[in-house]
Amino acid sequence: MKALVIYDSKFGNTEMVALAIAEAINGQVLHVSEVNPDSVMGIELLIIGSPTHGGFPTEGIHVLTKEGIIFKGKKVAAFDTRTRTTIFGYAAPKIARNLKKSRGKLLAPPEGFFVLGTEGPLMDGEIDRAISWAKEIIG
Repeated sequence: MKALVIYDSKFGNTEMVALAIAEAINGQVLHVSEVNPDSVMGIELLIIGSPTHGGFPTEGIHVLTKEGIIFKGKKVAAFDTRTRTTIFGYAAPKIARNLKKSRGKLLAPPEGFFVLGTEGPLMDGEIDRAISWAKEIIG
């Protein structure tokens, strides 16, 4: 299955998770700023990730998933990086909701990977957990 991981990252934590996921599924990886309609031609699986800020994904990921035309009929999944506590929720469920509204076929519940504070680093074991999550998605 031809896969693409699209991510945004503020402090590098989400990028590390995206790179691990892409490697685990033998997929490509692009920063959200590099995505255009040609980027997804022939892609069967799109995995979208963002850090959580104020309960939401970054503006770039929000705009990409809200426009949504590139997700129609594609297999999709969403992840975020987050701290353990929030009063506003997390980014991944919001990303997943937009992907479903855009008629993407959600393959897994949205997933969060934990950081130790706003700037990170990732908690121990989160990269391994991201790899396992990605492998479960592709079966």
